[in-house]
Order: sequence, then C-alpha cells, then structure tokens
Amino acid sequence: MTLTVRFFAAARAAAGTDLTEIDVPADATLGDLERALVVDHPDLTRVLARCSYLRDAIAVCDRTTPLGDCETIDVLPPFAGG
Repeated sequence: MTLTVRFFAAARAAAGTDLTEIDVPADATLGDLERALVVDHPDLTRVLARCSYLRDAIAVCDRTTPLGDCETIDVLPPFAGG
C-alpha cells in the first residue's frame, strides 16, 4: 500500500522534505514504516525515536501497531514545551 507521510518540525528538517509517499506491505507496522523511512532519509534515525504519530488523524505510539488500511501518517517530534 502507498502511504503519504507528512513530516513536521525537526522531522521535516531531518527528512529534508515535508511530505513523501512510500510503499509498505499491507501488514506493515509503525516500526516497519520507521525502518523504511530511514532508508531514504538517514538523518531521521536520530529523530524518530522521540516522535509520536497520527494514523489518519488518530494517535499511534506503539511501534508494533499494524498500520492497517490508512492513507496518511503524520510524524510529530516533540514541540516546544512537550
């Protein structure tokens, strides 16, 4: 399946873009997605461990969570004060 991944703040800086599309297997987990993202954006490695995620606008934090049938993942690093 093809996902749209949107990067914010420090994740955007590390990825060098605010948006990417990536193909992942239908049974991919959040952790699988993280591993796939760092292949094309190695600077994300240092940021992703601190990030939280939104899967089609619903918070996801467990990296073993299957992505399921979704379209968009937002990558949210800690913002000021958080």
